[in-house]
Formats: sequence, C-alpha cells, structure tokens
Amino acid sequence: MDLGIKGKVALITGGSRGLGRQSALALAAEGVSVAICARGEETLKQTAAELKTTGVKVGAYVADLGDETGASDLVAKVESELGLIEILVNNVGGSLGTSDLINSSLEDFHMVMNANLWSAVALMKLVLPGMQQRRWGRIINISSIFGREYGGTAPYMSAKAAMIAASKHTGMAVAKDGVTVNSVAPGSILHAGGTWEKFVENNSEEAVAEFIDRNLPMGKFGWPEPIGATVAFLASQQADLITGACLNVDGGQSHNLF
Repeated sequence: MDLGIKGKVALITGGSRGLGRQSALALAAEGVSVAICARGEETLKQTAAELKTTGVKVGAYVADLGDETGASDLVAKVESELGLIEILVNNVGGSLGTSDLINSSLEDFHMVMNANLWSAVALMKLVLPGMQQRRWGRIINISSIFGREYGGTAPYMSAKAAMIAASKHTGMAVAKDGVTVNSVAPGSILHAGGTWEKFVENNSEEAVAEFIDRNLPMGKFGWPEPIGATVAFLASQQADLITGACLNVDGGQSHNLF
C-alpha cells in the first residue's frame, strides 16, 4: 500500500528510542524526512545515524520540552533545516517514578502533566495553524491504555487520559481543514530502556510470568513495530477519514469494549 507521504516532513518527540524511534523508522521507510528530539545526545546521534541509512533527510535535536520556549525553539530549528512540519508525533512522556494520588505530591502531578501533556499541547498549538492554512496535516499523540482505563500511576493515568481528550477535541475542531488528530494507546510494550524492560530486570521470572498470564492475552509483552506501523498509517493519505480516534495497540490487554 502506498501511504502517499513521501517527501513530507515529520517531527517525532522522544524519538531516540522505544516507540518514538520505531515511529521515526516507520515514517522514514515511507520516504518522510524525519526530525527527532530527545534529552540524551548519545542515543539521539545513534538513532539519527540509523535513520540516515534509509536515505531520507534527518534532523536530530537535543531539546527539553519542559516549557513553551523549548517547544518554539525546536519547531523553528526543524522548519529552518528540514521544512514545514506536516506530521507531528508527540511521544515524549512517562510516569517518572510517581505513585497513587495520596503518595504523589502536587509537584509530581505537575511534572508528569508537563512531560506528557503540556509539551504536546505546546507543539500542537505551534504547528496546527500552518497545517490548517496548507489544508493538510497529521498529528498523532502517543497515549496509553492507562489513559482509557485503570492502570499505571495516578499522575500518568490523568495525563494520558487528558491527552486522549485533547486529541479528540482538537480533531473535531480542525476536521474541516484537512488536518487529522488522533491518539494511539499502546499496551505493555517491551523495548530497550523502557519501563517494562526494567520491570523484567527487577522482578523474578515467576513474578514476570504471573504478570503476563494475568494481563497479556497473547502470552507475551508487546513490541514497538506495530506502534510504528500504526503511526505511519495514521500519518498517511489512506487515513483521511480517521480523526479524533484513539486506537488501542495492545494485544487485547485493555478491557474496555470501545
């Protein structure tokens, strides 16, 4: 299937590893010029080198998206070096070592909301007007099944639920402008340096096996490639009629009927 996005320009946040890296690789395979950002320079350079082997234009930027200035600086650099951003993938985030509501401070909530939600909102506000003016654009926000139902920490669950809601509302608001906004809700995805790798490393084989048996219908953790493929499809010309949606990519792990 020709996704029809060769030559487009994409920005993927948290793009040096895990789901962000896989999203960048999937888009690059379709001929999309990709910009990735992260806080760690070494991994960023490694992923950028990997992406360059596909033959597309690649930009790699050390960026802290903790405030609006960081977001605006990043967009300015990407658009001056690669071109106008036509595809935005907001992937940066995490639970950042937080807990339940009682045991998480207000600072914890602010920190997790900032990392997962406000950085995405800031970038959407920066790129959406241009997408609307050009009558084409794709925004894909990486949420979690724990933004749809119970799981994870209280700050993380709150932030990811808010991301799904913001994606839905924005998708409706720009639906007539040729721009689509969707979210993806991964399940427990195992990748190098990720939360579930640490879970496996820090628990006994019996505890890991019990978790898998209780939570993962496929009998194993998920893996990044299906997330990247979903992102590439949602970014494509073939997904013109999908907006405001949240797609579970979780191997049947979630319990909701919708």
